[in-house]
Amino acid sequence: MLSLYSNLPFRLQREEKGATAVEYGIMVGLIAVVIIVAVALLGGTLNLMFEQVQCQVSGGTWTATAATATAPAGGSCAP
Repeated sequence: MLSLYSNLPFRLQREEKGATAVEYGIMVGLIAVVIIVAVALLGGTLNLMFEQVQCQVSGGTWTATAATATAPAGGSCAP
């Protein structure tokens, strides 16, 4: 019984690595949630931007359309 109490500080120090791994796992999970939310919010805008770049790289002219209540902002590419 005495050895259980005398080894307790050493056992607690050794088990910090497991706690650190759990903390890093929680941080990675939170970062993943932030990335998913950012992509979900900016996804449409990024898609529109890549369409504009694709049009300009292919030598076309991008004509933007305004967003309405029924349709999001967009545009068309004319060669």
